[in-house]
Amino acid sequence: MSHFTEATTGYWQRILEAGEVERPDPPWRFGYPARLPDGRVLMLPIRQMPSEPAHAVASLILNQASLQVADALGAMLAQRVEPYAAELLVGLPTLGLVLAPIVAGALGHGRYVPLGTSRKFWYDEALSIAVHSITSPVPGRRLYLDPNQRRLLEGKRLVLVDDAVSTGTTLQAAWDLLESLGGQVVACGVAMR
Repeated sequence: MSHFTEATTGYWQRILEAGEVERPDPPWRFGYPARLPDGRVLMLPIRQMPSEPAHAVASLILNQASLQVADALGAMLAQRVEPYAAELLVGLPTLGLVLAPIVAGALGHGRYVPLGTSRKFWYDEALSIAVHSITSPVPGRRLYLDPNQRRLLEGKRLVLVDDAVSTGTTLQAAWDLLESLGGQVVACGVAMR
């Protein structure tokens, strides 16, 4: 049976009040009503897993979200990670890089450190680690830290920021890399689990 996913241009554009949700209870066919900590709802499209057609995920594609939605999620996440007293936030690619500067700004930080999956010619392979995820299952992917950013995280209390976590393999890889380079990871903050 072929699964149909409706166009996603209407998703991630506004946060709904609980009473605005047409179908708050299962079964859901196209969209999943994700309840936010403040009780409001963000509708997420349901996508069939190509490797396991009987399974699907609700996806958050933050770089396609309205600025209002991204700002609201960033503010909520900042409240959650604030007690960890991070000295620096580290954004994970790809969509954590949309969220990390919002969270950093909400916490009063003047910057954050981005990790990347694209190797620039001046990068050092020693400042990278292998990574894979269910949404980007391409073998051979690596997380890289720009060598110029290394001194910023050495000896610092770090919070990792990503848009979503499924299996945790990307967060674990980033955590391992940063601690091997002298950072102290004290927390991970994600908008969606």
